[in-house]
Amino acid sequence: MTEALDQVRDFLNTWEVPNDTRVPVDHLEALVSTPERWARAFPDLPRAARADLADLRALRADLRAVLGHTHPVGLGDRLARHDLVVTLREPPHEPAVLIRPARPSAAGDLLAAAVNAVAAGRWHRLKACPDCQWVFYDTSRNASRTWCAMTPGGPAGRGCGGIAKTRAYRARSRTR
Repeated sequence: MTEALDQVRDFLNTWEVPNDTRVPVDHLEALVSTPERWARAFPDLPRAARADLADLRALRADLRAVLGHTHPVGLGDRLARHDLVVTLREPPHEPAVLIRPARPSAAGDLLAAAVNAVAAGRWHRLKACPDCQWVFYDTSRNASRTWCAMTPGGPAGRGCGGIAKTRAYRARSRTR
């Protein structure tokens, strides 16, 4: 996974469903309101202003809606609203095609990173766990991973895959 795609994943995870409360929490406003927190969370992105909050929330929803898709055509309207510049690069630079925003902005940079991931064939590996909605990068060979984790990773960790498989096993056992 690239650093830019890491930033997209971290941005998408500014909305989360905590394990303890299971009540969705949106961290985006707090990050936008505090420049130091934004810079720590997204060191490679331009600073987002309070005026950008609605656009960033809409971008986050649009990107979440097309997670796991190889052809995220749902981003077409958003692409039409952002000026993106396409650069063709000569070897040894990879990728050969690089997309950047015409004017640096948090939303533009995030959208460009997502489009670059689509062009590189990596976007479909960014997925949201069906249980906790945590966004993760699927590193499995055949891109078939479903859950954020199979076993809890630490005291606050959640093993959504293990929980789902246990739930399915118990349901099958009850029907026998």
